[in-house]
Amino acid sequence: MRMHMHQRAVGLVAGALLLGFAGAVPAHAEGSRTTYFSGWHPGNESSRWSDNNTDGVSTSVTLSGCHTDGADGFKKANLKLWKNRDLLPDDDKGSRTNSCGRSAWGDQSSGKYYFELFSFNTGGTMSANRVVIAY
Repeated sequence: MRMHMHQRAVGLVAGALLLGFAGAVPAHAEGSRTTYFSGWHPGNESSRWSDNNTDGVSTSVTLSGCHTDGADGFKKANLKLWKNRDLLPDDDKGSRTNSCGRSAWGDQSSGKYYFELFSFNTGGTMSANRVVIAY
């Protein structure tokens, strides 16, 4: 009888752990796109994307393979997220410093968005071999 209770307790704990792990599945972004840019100047903009805000995922831009034509090489870039507004000035959602990694702006309301390469540390042009936009 005592052994049966122990097996039952072990089964309950194992089941609870399994349920806990099943509930810990990471949230997936509503959408994402992978692209690149080459020879961009400060002020260049990405293409627009539509965020329907059907999830709670942070809007982010992840850069990799960054380089500039400057003698000092790439160190950092400033990216700005914009919300496109028809017949009105676009809404500035803030700037983030990016050292060839991920920049995030939090969960955004539904709408069309784009990012701007606002500035970078050296040179006249910048490139990123891979750009992942998640929203």
